[in-house]
Amino acid sequence: MKVLVIGNGGREHSIVWKLSKSPNVEKIYCTIGNAGIFKQAEILNIDASDFISLSYFVIQNKIDYTFVGPEVPLAKGIVDYFHSKNLKIFGPSKKAALLESSKSFAKDFMKNYSIPTAKYFAFDDFKLAQDFLKTCWEDNKKIVVKADGLAAGKGVVMCQNKEEAEIAIKEMMQDKAFGDAGEKIVFEEWLEGEEVSVLSFTDGKSFSIMPPAQDHKRVGDGDTGLNTGGMGAYAPAPIATPELMKNIKADILPKILTGFQKENIDYKGILYIGFMIVKGQPYVLEFNCRFGDPETEVILPLLETDLSDIVVHILEGKLNEIDIKWSNKYAVCVVLSSGGYPEKYDTGIPIYGLDKISEDEAIIFHAGTAKDLENEPLTAGGRVLVLTSVADSIKLAIDKVYKSVEKVKFLKMHYRKDIAQRALKNG
Repeated sequence: MKVLVIGNGGREHSIVWKLSKSPNVEKIYCTIGNAGIFKQAEILNIDASDFISLSYFVIQNKIDYTFVGPEVPLAKGIVDYFHSKNLKIFGPSKKAALLESSKSFAKDFMKNYSIPTAKYFAFDDFKLAQDFLKTCWEDNKKIVVKADGLAAGKGVVMCQNKEEAEIAIKEMMQDKAFGDAGEKIVFEEWLEGEEVSVLSFTDGKSFSIMPPAQDHKRVGDGDTGLNTGGMGAYAPAPIATPELMKNIKADILPKILTGFQKENIDYKGILYIGFMIVKGQPYVLEFNCRFGDPETEVILPLLETDLSDIVVHILEGKLNEIDIKWSNKYAVCVVLSSGGYPEKYDTGIPIYGLDKISEDEAIIFHAGTAKDLENEPLTAGGRVLVLTSVADSIKLAIDKVYKSVEKVKFLKMHYRKDIAQRALKNG
């Protein structure tokens, strides 16, 4: 079996890594790639948005299926395009991807199908948004302001009061801080609680839930500093108790499936649900229509069933016919980022020490890396590497991963030192 993976980050490296372990996969190709992916896949110099060239490659090379990693090609309709060419592709349709690419669409979907979520108001006019804040919001009330479109996980501003919200909508709608994503915004009620990510495989008719994970979005220890694409994660997350997971399976997932059917949404892939747990009750914050990053880097190392076999069953609409098994261990990952991320940072910096880490100690997933002329790794992005360790407890996994982190060196390397500490408190 030959597979094409679209994307070039840590998420895609973990997908390639997992697929490479399948006895059914003989060859993996990956678009663009990075300094780690090339060891397990043949790299293609084709842009993820060039659907024509990608489909031509798939046809010419008799690729059995394509696995879409990032959100942008899904939002642009790569699945619909491939289907028009009768090509197999793992991911939701363009309409389904609106659950991620449009915050207002997702909120309306939740409202229409009685899925618990925060109260919200959406605006595509700057003056109307301003007037709303002046007339309908208390000065001392906290509010969340979200760019409606895709903003690489950074289009969310937590505002402590009306003044901060006014600044946020100006930056989004007038200053274009997030480009076109901020042409429409969503005001959302601030929910007090703890977040958890629950990902599922789905063929649009049934769900198979993965171990719940918890991400660390802020750049600094103690959840301080700017929002990032994610600085580390762990799974399974103790905050997602058996009672909570039972509630999600029995109440929320069936409502989503009902929505898929009534809205004629074609969904074969991964559904990521970001929850806020408020007094033990789950409220949906957001949907992502693909694997999360860095959640993927702690979830896939725990998967015992052949990932390619799961994909094939989903594409055939037979998810309920495969028994998906998970390890009873724990996984923790730490993101090593460039100094200055998520703002300005330098690239092209040599990375040392990776050869000192065995996979038993930590799995090394490359994110923002490139190769020099001698195939040695260089930094090439904000989030550079993701190191994942698996152990019999969260504490042991934390200790293992940080021992490996200490072996990696590059100029101005930054990482959080408190990844998964919340798990110790919740556990």
